Amino acid sequence: MINMIVLPVSLLILATRSLAIDVLFNSFHSDDLIISGDARVDSSVIKLSSNTNQYSLGRAFYPYPVSYKRNVTVSTSFVFSILPERTTNPGFGFAFIYSNSTAPVDARQAPLLFIKFDIGLNPEFGNTIHNHIGINYNSPVSFVTHVAGYYNSSTGAFVPVELRSGKNVQAWIEFDGKNLRINVTIAPVGVPKPSKPLISTSDPSRADFGSEAMFMGFSTSKTTWNEGQTILAWSLSDEGFAREINTSNLPVLRTDRSSGLSSLSTNIKATIIAASILVPAVLISAICWFWIKKRKDNRYEDDTIQEWELEYWPHRFSFQELNEATKGFSKSMLLGSGGFGKVYRGTLPTNVEIAVKCVNQDSRQGLREFMAEISSIGRLQHKNLIHMRGWCKKGQELMLVYDFMLNGSLSSWIFGKSENHLDWKMRRRVLMDVAEALSYLHHGWHQLVLHRDIKSSNILLDSNMRARVGDFGLAKLNKHGQAANTTRVVGTIGYMAPELVRLGPSAASDVYGFGVVILEVVCGRRPMEGEKTLIEWVQELHEQGRLCDSVDRRIVADEYEVSDIEMVLNLGLACCDVDPQLRPTMKEVTEILIKTDTLPSSEYLIDEVESRFTSSSNADGSVITKASFISDPSPRT
Repeated sequence: MINMIVLPVSLLILATRSLAIDVLFNSFHSDDLIISGDARVDSSVIKLSSNTNQYSLGRAFYPYPVSYKRNVTVSTSFVFSILPERTTNPGFGFAFIYSNSTAPVDARQAPLLFIKFDIGLNPEFGNTIHNHIGINYNSPVSFVTHVAGYYNSSTGAFVPVELRSGKNVQAWIEFDGKNLRINVTIAPVGVPKPSKPLISTSDPSRADFGSEAMFMGFSTSKTTWNEGQTILAWSLSDEGFAREINTSNLPVLRTDRSSGLSSLSTNIKATIIAASILVPAVLISAICWFWIKKRKDNRYEDDTIQEWELEYWPHRFSFQELNEATKGFSKSMLLGSGGFGKVYRGTLPTNVEIAVKCVNQDSRQGLREFMAEISSIGRLQHKNLIHMRGWCKKGQELMLVYDFMLNGSLSSWIFGKSENHLDWKMRRRVLMDVAEALSYLHHGWHQLVLHRDIKSSNILLDSNMRARVGDFGLAKLNKHGQAANTTRVVGTIGYMAPELVRLGPSAASDVYGFGVVILEVVCGRRPMEGEKTLIEWVQELHEQGRLCDSVDRRIVADEYEVSDIEMVLNLGLACCDVDPQLRPTMKEVTEILIKTDTLPSSEYLIDEVESRFTSSSNADGSVITKASFISDPSPRT
């Protein structure tokens, strides 16, 4: 039995940097946000107020705080629609809020910043125009306002936008912490982000505004009319610019404005009634003819939208789109194949490159794994996870569409025969990227996501050589604190934790797989190569005091500090401890990698680890090496 190392908690205490926020909601689930009042998720969009002619208050906040005082740009983008039941209603609109509470009492509660998207006149608050955007600090009175609209990027001309039209409008807001500047830009969906913001304001007197924990979200209230304030998509980042929102398939909302019909003339009413009878009849005939024709075509594509599709992801590609993108799924576009099926490279009409994964239903994946992948990664958004763009279902054929990763898999760089290889700095950054992704899966979402197949071939590298975790075909969603409700042992030999058969999958078994990846990346050796496993080989060298002999010979010695590379190898061994209770969590692993990457490399890191070790013996005389700080015997989940 192999005995492993656990890193000391003192290294964890050194790590103080919080994980970055980089999320994109192209659709919403009620568990994704903190929702209060009359706000609710309805058909994958957020309805902020009730659809009754009564007073209503509603809020929806991202559940994790963003620090206002960080010297970085915090940016957000969202798509909204405001559609009053009657055009004569005065209206209130809604506000995007930046607050130290997810339940601010009123507009005077400090610290509170909100951007108003106002559709009504409120003279008592200094509003002189009904259709405007304003920025407010701790007050219902805006310190800057502007008529809603945008500046044409080509001509510079101002183009008004009617906020209450019911049309989808996109907003972009940037909080520049360094220059204390706020930029607000809007445009109708379909219009690219204008180069000139609608509002750009800087106020040095606001330098001390905010707190260490500020929440972002939406808030609205209305009185005795139905106003229909809806948020359809939302992107948020505290590492620069928020990711682009796919607006192509967002719904366009409608409401019944029957009062407008009563003012029409009798002749117009008659025409409308006649058309309402004739047009459906023609349409039904056309649909029947088209359906019969398609049934006769062997390439018949099943476009029926099923209930499970609406819950997870709104974008469904047509087979024709993917067929054209991949040049008819030609061999020249084939990226790879395996037991799951084939993966093709493609290009959409927008020049966006994609990877199309054709799932073989006779393989181990099949419909079960297809559903698992959509239900997990289809709702997860993180900069180090593969971005799923959507899917396609043609008859019994299933296809998943992802962003194309230009530099392929990590395994091809670690084990490939190409002269190109990763230097130590790049390898370390890849490990940090993967650790942050797994920490998000285990700790950063409202559910625990078990990947269950962490390995180097499931880690892909983008055009900037940043790592993305992919292949969620075996993923399981669990509630935090509960054991996985499955006894099915799945994974890849060499990466599977020894307790899987006995205890089933857990966050600790994902940590084990990541530990093997660490050793692969540092050593350049596969997990089941030679007479000894990779873990056994590295552990033996560690016990002989020759740990650095395991380092991949392609890594040049002057690229790294010995103390740093030994620390990473020790971390890998700690993640592979035979006792799942003694493995660090992915949150701890991430904090260690981030903090030690920013500290000067020195021998104290290794001395700190070694000084924490004690030794005892098993009944068979084998040595057990444990870190002395371990005192909590409770299992990690």
